[in-house]
Amino acid sequence: MGIVVLTMKASVIEVFLVLLVTGIHSNKEMTKKIKRPKFNVPQINCDVKAGKIINPEFIVKCPAGCQDPRYHVYGTDVYASYSSVCGAAVHSGVLDNSGGKILVQKVAGQSSYKGSYSNGVRSLSLPRWRESFVVSEGKPQKGVTYPSTLTYSSSKSPAAKAGETTKADHSPSVPGTTAQLVTLMQVPGTTMVGATHTTLPKPSPSAGSTSSSLIPQPVGQRSRELAGEPDLWKPGSVLLDAGFVPKEELSTQSLEPVSQGDPNCKIDLSFLIDGSSSVGKRRFRIQKQFLADVAQALDVGPAGPLMGVVQYGDNPATQFNLKTHTNSQDLKTAIEKITQRGGLSNAGRAISFVTKNFFSKSNGNRGGAPNVAVVMVDGWPTDKVEEASRFARESGINIFFITIEGATENEKQYVLEPNFANKAVCRTNGFYSLNVQNWFGLHKTVQPLVKRVCDVDRLACSKTCLNSADIGFVIDGSSSVGTSNFRTVLQFVANLSKEFEISDTDTRIGAMQYTYEQRLEFGFEEHSSKADILNAIKKVGYWSGGTSTGAAINYALEQLFKKSKPNKRKLMILITDGRSYDDVRIPSTVAHHKGVITYAIGVAWAAQDELEVIATHPARDHAFFVDEFDYLYKLVPQVIQNICTEFNSQPRN
Repeated sequence: MGIVVLTMKASVIEVFLVLLVTGIHSNKEMTKKIKRPKFNVPQINCDVKAGKIINPEFIVKCPAGCQDPRYHVYGTDVYASYSSVCGAAVHSGVLDNSGGKILVQKVAGQSSYKGSYSNGVRSLSLPRWRESFVVSEGKPQKGVTYPSTLTYSSSKSPAAKAGETTKADHSPSVPGTTAQLVTLMQVPGTTMVGATHTTLPKPSPSAGSTSSSLIPQPVGQRSRELAGEPDLWKPGSVLLDAGFVPKEELSTQSLEPVSQGDPNCKIDLSFLIDGSSSVGKRRFRIQKQFLADVAQALDVGPAGPLMGVVQYGDNPATQFNLKTHTNSQDLKTAIEKITQRGGLSNAGRAISFVTKNFFSKSNGNRGGAPNVAVVMVDGWPTDKVEEASRFARESGINIFFITIEGATENEKQYVLEPNFANKAVCRTNGFYSLNVQNWFGLHKTVQPLVKRVCDVDRLACSKTCLNSADIGFVIDGSSSVGTSNFRTVLQFVANLSKEFEISDTDTRIGAMQYTYEQRLEFGFEEHSSKADILNAIKKVGYWSGGTSTGAAINYALEQLFKKSKPNKRKLMILITDGRSYDDVRIPSTVAHHKGVITYAIGVAWAAQDELEVIATHPARDHAFFVDEFDYLYKLVPQVIQNICTEFNSQPRN
């Protein structure tokens, strides 16, 4: 009997052990399943802004094509939450235009966001915004659980287009309405406030349902009935228990942040668009879309680039000037309203029109910003552009040419001015001219053009104090100077000339010598390079004689400055070592009235009172004196500095 009992006990124990082991294995399998949940990465579209997503940290998958300029990005490295999430990822270099996974982390708002051009995306500047975010590679961090679905601030989730379901309260909605309660989460940088701290708006009557207004709005969303504006979420806005925004937030103003413009691209830009009949309506629309894309990519604003448009056909006409629209969005709206003029393609006439009329102070020209004109041509112009472009360049305007569908070999016989683009631009190295094979490829030119026009350091045609003048040297060759000192004077003239950019379209140099009589050594048109000028100065021979400075000034006005170009600054630099035998007051006054800026350099026995009469007012900036010829070299930096200071204080055109 005892043996039987023992056997039964053993059997019970064996069964218990089997069940125990089986349970352990089962629990292990369950544990494995629990520990390894499948994480589905949410997908979003390129236009989804970080501020629309409530989650403070999340991983998402971006589609391809988010490099497009219509997806706005604000900031660099740290982005305002009004930015496109995927656009910011491309700008930061975390993604390329083919898309992929990224990790997004919300951070505090910044006092300012600096725009920049990076990885094919131009981000915009923004004075301030109340919430920011950063992006990094889409690798999960240890110990962090990421949402498989995103919580949006609006019931109309942007992710719905991508096939994603938003996380929301699924309680039945009131008939006739579409609003749903979105899960409340506190976003970093925001404050949870009790509903008693605000005045609840009165319910708005609805045609669909009298009770629809009783449904709380999703957190951060402005009620369309209350605010009367599109479904936009303002990052960092106060979150309320009842789901309503504070009374002071109920505004009819747009939430679109107004950029002050990219300060790294401060240019005054004129687009000359081809409105000729040969373009056709479809291609004209493509041209307008190109302008709109450029306006967006530029980040237009008072502290950055300003842009105006001139359309040409038979004759040019200003569509709007530099000060008409001071942000990219207004520009795009104005561009959409442009209608085609028709007629021929007289680009040369349009360039002349822009040079004479567009870049003026009354049209918004700021003086301190480089002037840039982008000429768009369908095929080839029906008039000549070389002379008009030369005059524009000499006025300090940087000419860019975009030629779309240029002439084929068989068509070149119809081109009025062969190689017109190279004749029009400042340099023929390809920087100032772009050739587009067909209109449908024009959009690819947006970023290359923006990069070039914003590269202010390479805008070689910009007017500066060193490349925009006709400088006439009036040299005293009287007997009191002597041969040795005369060579010292010539060295002084050469040292000053070296400081300028010399060419037929930049600064030009002329020189004359005087005693009782006058002699033209070389005029403005004779030498077009710095080497030629320096060589010509060396060859000037000492004359010797009396000192008739008044007559010399009259001669300079007639023989030198009468041949100066009307768009050049006229500078006379007169060097003398003694008092004049004739009157200098009347000739000097005539010179001043004719716009000739006169610098008087006196040496040794020169009379200070005469120097002040000869010099342009104020004399302290235009009259100089040294005791000895050997000290002339010391004046070079001061003269150049004063020339440039005066230039920079004046409007550019």
